[in-house]
Amino acid sequence: MSPTPTGRLIGDDLVLTRTFRAPVADVWASLTDPARTARWFGPWQGDAAPGRTIKVQMAYEEGEPWMDMTIDACEPPHRLAVSAVDEHGGWHLDLVLVESAGVTELRFTQHLTGTEGVGEVGPGWEYYLDALAASRDGRPAPDFDDYYPAMKDHFEAQR
Repeated sequence: MSPTPTGRLIGDDLVLTRTFRAPVADVWASLTDPARTARWFGPWQGDAAPGRTIKVQMAYEEGEPWMDMTIDACEPPHRLAVSAVDEHGGWHLDLVLVESAGVTELRFTQHLTGTEGVGEVGPGWEYYLDALAASRDGRPAPDFDDYYPAMKDHFEAQR
């Protein structure tokens, strides 16, 4: 069964959500603890605090590169904002967690500087957020080939 794209383009913001049957503190740890981020995105190193830069390994990308990422805001256990610059441009990410009755919603937003590449970016974040869900549930990671190019049209149509 192919995954279904859920992301929406709202202006220049790419917004995706996931829901977890878990307390907010546990989901927060999945987003911030380097041993847990390693399970779905990649580990990180450094002295994490607002205004500081950490090194994050893109463990599921070709060559498993490391990149610098600046912590723009950290409000445990509800909000993490980070940014980075690489050969593809600037990345401005905002992750917000809200818990209600033991269920936590993650609202993941990438603030885009333009929508030209959304057909490539959107499927990537769908993949990573599904990898997060799989890591939390003890399931195998999804296969990126199920996301791209299959989801490209979903995101391109929203431009």
